[in-house]
Amino acid sequence: MTPTEILTLLHQRGLTAEPGASCTPLGGGVSSDIWLIEDGHMRFVVKRALPKLRVDQDWFADVSRNRHEQDFIDYVSRFLPDAVPHILHRAPEHGFFTMEYLGADYHNWKTLLMAGKPEIDHAKKAATILAAIHRHSWNDAEVRARFATTSQFFQLRIEPYLLSTGQRHPPLQALFAQEADRLAATSLCLVHGDFSPKNILIGPKRMVILDCEVAWFGDPAFDIAFLLNHFFLKALLLQQISDLYLALAQQAWKTYQAIARADQLDSLEERVCRILLLLMLARVDGKSPVEYLTDTTKQDCVRTFVSGNLPGTGGRLGNLCRAWEKQIKEIPTCQRAP
Repeated sequence: MTPTEILTLLHQRGLTAEPGASCTPLGGGVSSDIWLIEDGHMRFVVKRALPKLRVDQDWFADVSRNRHEQDFIDYVSRFLPDAVPHILHRAPEHGFFTMEYLGADYHNWKTLLMAGKPEIDHAKKAATILAAIHRHSWNDAEVRARFATTSQFFQLRIEPYLLSTGQRHPPLQALFAQEADRLAATSLCLVHGDFSPKNILIGPKRMVILDCEVAWFGDPAFDIAFLLNHFFLKALLLQQISDLYLALAQQAWKTYQAIARADQLDSLEERVCRILLLLMLARVDGKSPVEYLTDTTKQDCVRTFVSGNLPGTGGRLGNLCRAWEKQIKEIPTCQRAP
């Protein structure tokens, strides 16, 4: 769908008034078209899921995830209204919805981390939101039925992150396949599925979670590991301050534990450590590699660390953090902190 077509639809629905309304593509994602609409003094965002994701390898996914994203926002807004964007309009027949534009006062967390600005308070806030979502939805039969999206989770996470990576590493393939099967069979709480700093905006009074289209009723360990993985990889990128990024990981885990129910924590740390290792390798050799680890020495560092530590350094995150920091210090410094 072109910007002109989007503007025509919006005008037909009475969502834009001025003939001079503009439609500007917003970057940051591979799975959806996202546009900023400016109509006089009014600004809002349009989001539409793509059937084929913008990556080098073939990666297709059901566009019904656009509806699941709206469902996630609706659900979380009941108890954390400021933690998700406010939906303004829905157009299911055209596969898009509109939501509030948060503006220049909000900063993308990934951008801050990439600029060498890790702040403990941000990790606390993110973990608090995540733990609240998991706790609130824990074993909720209604939410389980609403987000029975395992087939979608397979398309967006299990196949491109686990199975495809395992195929590139035959000695580890069985571990990747076992974890893929376990995840597909786990149904404990509502999982965001893409809980990454790039999908978190930090403003003066709100931290807002975006891109909820991978929403799935499954294993909370996936969300936690997905977030911690970004801290681990950025610690490798910015070696001179690697300890600050690993401190974020440990703080996020500590905060999450303090909020979670006791039964949520059963075997959780072990699962988090295992998934974290698998995801580290997936972001180097899977279908969606991180764009900033282009140095082959650092890529090999990840490969060596994962193969040497699976299935998870005794299942303790502290052990994994210490082992990773030691591994980072053993390689040459290729990029200094800004």
